[in-house]
Amino acid sequence: MPAQSRRLYLRVGVLILVGLALGLAFVLFFTAGKLGRKTQTFETYVRESVTGMDVGAAVRFRGVQLGQVTEINLVATSYPPPKDNFTAAYQRVIVRFALDLTRLRDTPDVQQAVDNGLRARLATTGITGVGYIELDFVDKDRFPAEVPPWTAEYAVIPSIPSTVAQVTSVAEALAQRVSDLPIEQILGDMSGLLADLRRQVNEGDLARTAQAATETLATLQRTVADLNLPELSTELRGTIAEARGLLAGPEVRGTLRNASAAMERLQQGMQRLPAAVAQVEAAARSVTNTVGDINGDLAPTLRDLRAASGSLRETTDGLRRAPAASLLAPAPPVPDWARGRR
Repeated sequence: MPAQSRRLYLRVGVLILVGLALGLAFVLFFTAGKLGRKTQTFETYVRESVTGMDVGAAVRFRGVQLGQVTEINLVATSYPPPKDNFTAAYQRVIVRFALDLTRLRDTPDVQQAVDNGLRARLATTGITGVGYIELDFVDKDRFPAEVPPWTAEYAVIPSIPSTVAQVTSVAEALAQRVSDLPIEQILGDMSGLLADLRRQVNEGDLARTAQAATETLATLQRTVADLNLPELSTELRGTIAEARGLLAGPEVRGTLRNASAAMERLQQGMQRLPAAVAQVEAAARSVTNTVGDINGDLAPTLRDLRAASGSLRETTDGLRRAPAASLLAPAPPVPDWARGRR
C-alpha cells in the first residue's frame, strides 16, 4: 500500500474519532442534568393560546423549578375524536411535562393533590414574555377538576385560566354588560330629567321655594338689624352685673341665712313629727276605749228609759179612756227598773 494512501486513511480515521468525540461531548452536555434524575410525566389541557412557550420551558411550583415541558400538541392530534363528536374538549392544547421527583421528599400522590386543589396554568416571565407552566393549589370549589372524554396516557393535572385570561374574561364580560345597556334610552331619560329639573327651577315649586327663602332671609336680616344686637348685648351684660351685685348684697345674704334657719327648724319639726303622731294615735285609742265603756254603761239605762216611757204612755192612754179607773183600780205592779233599786 502506498504511503500516500495510508496517510489518507489515517486522516479519515482521525476525523471520524474527533466527530464521535464531539458528538459524545454534545450528548453529555445536553443530558448531564438529566443523568441520575427520576422523572414522571404529566399532562394538562389548556384552552388558551400557548404563544411564548416551547418544549423545554420550565415547570415551576410557586417559583421553584421542578421540571420542564416535553411536548406541546393539539388534543385532537394526540387523542383523535370520534366521528361527529368534535366537542370543545378536543379543541384544547395538550401540554406534557416531566417533573423531577428527586426534588421532592416523597413520591407525590397526584390524585390526592388534585383533589386538594392542585392545578396548572400558563404564566409568563417579566418583559421577555417567555411562557412556562405554573403549579399551585387553588380553591377546588371555584375551579373543579374536569374529567376528559378520553383515556389519558399520563396522569392529568387539571388546568385553570391564567391570570391574563381571567382579567381578559372579566373585561370582556364587563364590556358585554356595558354594550347590553340601553345607552340611548338612558341618555334620553337623563335629558328629560334635566329638562324637568330646569323647568322646576325656573317655574315650578322650587322657584317659589327659593324666592320665599330669599324673602325670609331678607326679613331675618332686617329683624336682626332692628333688634340692635350690640345694644341688647350691652344691656344684658349690665343686667347680669346688677344681678350679681344684688346676690352679693347684705339683704340677699340675710334672706338666705333666715331661709337656712327656717329650714333647720323645719327639719327639727319634721324629726319631732313621728313622736307627735304617736301621741295622737295613743290619745285616739284612749278616747275610743272611753267611748266604748260609756256605751256599755248607757245601754241598760236606755232600755229602762224605753220601758218607763212605754208604761207612762199606756197609763196616759188609760187615763184618757177612763179617768175614774185610776181611783178605783188596784195599785199597779212595780216596774223592773224600780225593783232593782229596792
